Amino acid sequence: MKLILRADVDTLGRLGDIVAVKPGFGRNYLIPQGLAMQASEANLKQFELERKKLAAQADSLRAEASTLAEKIAAAKIVITVRVGEGDKLYGSVTAQNVADALAEQGIEIDRRKIELPEAIRALGDFEVDVRLHPGVTGTLKISVIKHGQQQEAEPEQQPEA
Repeated sequence: MKLILRADVDTLGRLGDIVAVKPGFGRNYLIPQGLAMQASEANLKQFELERKKLAAQADSLRAEASTLAEKIAAAKIVITVRVGEGDKLYGSVTAQNVADALAEQGIEIDRRKIELPEAIRALGDFEVDVRLHPGVTGTLKISVIKHGQQQEAEPEQQPEA
């Protein structure tokens, strides 16, 4: 099935590309989401009329994602966890925990955009990528500390804010 992309899609291509995909992917995902349209002469002419509007819309989304990436890079997330003997975590720190900590700082991010290859199971400092838009990724710094260390970490955090 040949489609014209109406937006940048991570795995397929950029706005305006004509791509070949499996019929189910095109019919069930790309077309209903408004990401693509059937590649025909009539649709190609219609797309050329819409191209400038779609490109401007994509540019504004990319600009918003860039400002959000800068905001995320400036944020420092401190997550306190309970630990057992040998500083072994009870449970783990997941993308949902990171999204909740970001929400407390006023940055709303969907947990599925936070790229944790696997849950964090140790104390320390970590860098996590946040996929905001195709081509725009923010890097977030996370500190995982013991539950009792919270009083020590907060005075350092207050002068920054």
